[in-house]
Amino acid sequence: MSEFSQLPLVIEPKELLDRLSAPELILVDLGNQLRYQQGHIAHAHCVEPKQTQSQTGFFGLLPDKLSLEYLFGQLGHNSAATYVIYDDEGGGWAGRFIWLLDSIGHHNYHYLNGGLHAWMAEGYPLSTELPEVSVTSPLLTIDEQPTATLDYLQSRLGADDLVIWDARSVAEYNGEKLLAAKGGHIPDAVNFEWTAGMDSEHGLRIRSDIADCLEQLGITKDKEVITHCQSHHRSGFTYLVAKALGYPRVKAYAGSWSEWGNHPNTVVEN
Repeated sequence: MSEFSQLPLVIEPKELLDRLSAPELILVDLGNQLRYQQGHIAHAHCVEPKQTQSQTGFFGLLPDKLSLEYLFGQLGHNSAATYVIYDDEGGGWAGRFIWLLDSIGHHNYHYLNGGLHAWMAEGYPLSTELPEVSVTSPLLTIDEQPTATLDYLQSRLGADDLVIWDARSVAEYNGEKLLAAKGGHIPDAVNFEWTAGMDSEHGLRIRSDIADCLEQLGITKDKEVITHCQSHHRSGFTYLVAKALGYPRVKAYAGSWSEWGNHPNTVVEN
C-alpha cells in the first residue's frame, strides 16, 4: 500500500516531508527553471510549464500523445507511481499538471498546498541536487473526459446543470482588457479570479473558506463545472480546487479564451 493512500488530494508540507523517501513517489516541481536550480524540494523533478502545453495551435490544449509519453517517460512514469505536484505561484501550473495526469488516466496524485511558498514558510530545507531518474517508455492512452472542447461547451450552453468558472481577471471578464479578437466572457460564465482562491497570508494555500465562496457564486457540486482562463494556466488552479472539493463533474476548457475569443462563431457577453 502506498504511504500516500490515506491522504486527501491536497496535502500539507509536513505530510510530504514525512514521505520524501517513499519509493512510489514522483515529485514534480513546475515553475521557474533558474529558481529550481537555486533550490527545490529534495528529489523533485523539474518540469517546465511549456512542457505541459501544446506546441501547435492554442497553447492551452493538451500536448500530443508522443510529447506526453516523452515527458512522463523522463519522469519515470509507472502505473504504481504516486505523484506530488507543486509550483511557486500557488497552484496554476501544478493544477494544469494534475489535469495532464487525469488526461492519461493516472489518478494517484496529490497537490502540495501552497507549493514552494508554504514549504519554505515552514522552514523546511531545499536542495540543489538533481534527482535520480529511471527513464521509462510508457504507452499512454488519452482520456478525453477531463477536457471540454469548443464544440462540447457550445452544446452545453444554457443547461441548468452547467456552470462555467472563468478564472480570469475582472477586467478580462468585462471586456475592458483585450487579449483576443473579442473581449468579454462566455454567456452565463461566473467570474472568480484564480488568486482570489489563495490565502496570501498562509503561504498561498487554498483558502479555507473556498467551498463557501463557490457555493455563494452558484459553483455547486450538483452541476458540471467547466473552468477556463486565457490558456488553461490560471484555470489549472480552479480545476484543482474543484477536484479537491470533491466536485463529481469537472472539465477544463483547454482552448480557453484564446480559442473562444478568437473564433468567428462564438457568442460573448460583457
